[in-house]
Amino acid sequence: MSREALLNCALALQALGLNQGTSGNASVRQGDGFLITPSGMPIDEMNANSMVGMNMYGEAISAGKPSSEWRFHRDIYQAMPEVGAVIHTHSMFATTLACLRKDIPPFHYMIAVAGSDSIRCADYALFGTQSLSDNAIEALRERRACLLANHGMIAVGKTLQQGLEIAKEVETLCEQYWRALQIGEPPILSTQEMQDVLEQFKDYGNWKK
Repeated sequence: MSREALLNCALALQALGLNQGTSGNASVRQGDGFLITPSGMPIDEMNANSMVGMNMYGEAISAGKPSSEWRFHRDIYQAMPEVGAVIHTHSMFATTLACLRKDIPPFHYMIAVAGSDSIRCADYALFGTQSLSDNAIEALRERRACLLANHGMIAVGKTLQQGLEIAKEVETLCEQYWRALQIGEPPILSTQEMQDVLEQFKDYGNWKK
């Protein structure tokens, strides 16, 4: 079931325009390891058996070559035991702001979807490296999403569906912020205002802690 669910997630990311071709990747926790999308394979060519099983030592335990970004997937699962799925996209607006190395401030209360009062942009590092993973873990501290400088976005969730929903919302927020910046600098919600939002989100729909 997890293989089918992960395939369906990859297909959904493409259908939503969050990934295309061979860009981005996704994974889901499975037992003591995880399943991850394969390296360099167009989404249209994937099937359930294309998903690659890995252990927490970074070893493939099924056929296929795992995504080159398996390190940050593995490290997120180890650092954040509550996470059951990791989504990585090269979506248009998140990547645009990531290329400007911009954090996303609380210009809109839905920033709380990412778990705190901002969405950080991780420092740049070469894709597939331990340095990129280390930077992502730091940017995700107390959060469920971050940007990756000159690269893209990561979203995490308890389930694949929640991770996908967070990725969709973060992309929407990035588009809204980009559009607001075309007119001027939007007013930013205060720390207290965001704390009030985060308190409300503790029992709010798909965004429950």
